Order: sequence, then C-alpha cells, then structure tokens
Amino acid sequence: MSNAIDTTATGTIDILHIGGPTVRFRYGNLTWLIDPTFDEPGDYEGGVVLHKLTGPAVPVSEIGQIDVVLLSHDQHADNLDNSGRALLPSAGQVLSTPDAAARIEGVVGLENWATTQIGDVTVTGVPALHGPEGCEPLSGVVTGFVLQSPGLPTVYVSGDNAAVDRVEQIVGRIGRIDVAILNVGAANPGRFGDSDVTLNGRTAVQAAAVLGDALIIPVHAEGWAHFSETLDYLSRNFHYAGRAAQLRIPVAGETFTVSV
Repeated sequence: MSNAIDTTATGTIDILHIGGPTVRFRYGNLTWLIDPTFDEPGDYEGGVVLHKLTGPAVPVSEIGQIDVVLLSHDQHADNLDNSGRALLPSAGQVLSTPDAAARIEGVVGLENWATTQIGDVTVTGVPALHGPEGCEPLSGVVTGFVLQSPGLPTVYVSGDNAAVDRVEQIVGRIGRIDVAILNVGAANPGRFGDSDVTLNGRTAVQAAAVLGDALIIPVHAEGWAHFSETLDYLSRNFHYAGRAAQLRIPVAGETFTVSV
C-alpha cells in the first residue's frame, strides 16, 4: 500500500481508493476526500438496513490531514459512516448539500450550480438523483461536484447519481470533463423495486458516452450487500461498447496517478 503523494507533475492527480465511495486525491495542492467511510463491517439500521461487508483498505488513523471533504449526502451510512462522521471536524472544509449543512455543524451546503473557491480550485455543486425520478422524499437530496483549476484536468465527482440525464445537464453546462469518478454497482436496497439508486453497467456506459473521452474511474461497487452488479460485469459492458480504454478500475489501497 502506498500513501505517497507526488505533487511535482503538472496536470496530474494522485488518487487512492479506500473502499466503497471513499477516495482520497491530491488536486490543486490540496488533499480531498470523497464520502468518508472507515468503519469495519457491520449493520446500520434505518429506513432500509444496510450491511457493510468489508472494512477500509486504509484505516482512518493513516489517512492524514484532509483539506476538503466532498460529501455527496449525509443520510446513508454507505456514504458517511460513524468513523467518517467523526473525521469531519478535523477537515479543513466540508462541502455537501444544503440539507446536510442544516444537520451537521460546519458543513457548507452548495445548491446546484453554486460555486465556491478553495485555493486555486473552483468547486461547483452539480445535480444528482439517488434513484428514480421523484425519489427525494425517501432517498433525500444528494449532490455531485465538479472541480476546475488552471492547468489541471476538470474532475467530475458523481456522488450517488443514478440518472444519465443529470450527466447530460452537467456536460451541457460545464463543458469538457477530463476525469469522472462515478459511483456504480447498481446499488439497490429494494426501496424502489427494480430501479437502482446508483449507475449500473448499462447506464454507466451511457454516462461515459455523454462524457466523451473522459477517463472513467468507477467506485462504490463493493463492500456492501446492496450492490447488485460486480466490477467484472461493468468491465464487460465497457468492452462490448468499445469503451474499455476509457475505464480505469482502481485497486483499493493503491495510489495511482492520472495524467491528462
């Protein structure tokens, strides 16, 4: 396992997948963390019981200082668990939905298309839909993020988005995306019948087509019982669609560098 971060290259991003949706990356001389989940396996009660099957590839004690947390939403333990919630006060800033900001002290809420400047990085809150249309009363409001900085790739962090048309809206408004970190796995806790609450193998390929030649980094596809599709299945879908070269599946616990 490597936790070293190289900041000497221009136009590069160093990425570490920790497990589930949790990703640490270096961008614009800042260290970012997506959806912190660091608990060991266990069950989480709620409107739907969630079962965590595997622990993090990197324990929270080894994660280091985080400048910015990008929290897609705070309602579900597979995006913010107990250890992740305990980490938030030590982060420099936490960006999430306005709903999360109302529930968690210190969180900054971003409406869709609102921006905030952190150092040299512009962060835009972008639409996400955590299930079928009209799901918000049950799933709650979620958000994605786009990061832009001079001389660096534009990065899209999808959060728990299941809707390809939201990706179309983002590309239509933002323009070119160079790197897309997509939550996949066809998450389905049974709340909406056969409708998944994250991208599945078919819709992930459709989203990749909308994103053009953006590098696709799939996460949030393992470690929880409610994921209904494997990364092998996702890979086959990209292969059959002629998009295998666009897909980069991270190995949990191993840092890799993206150059664009």
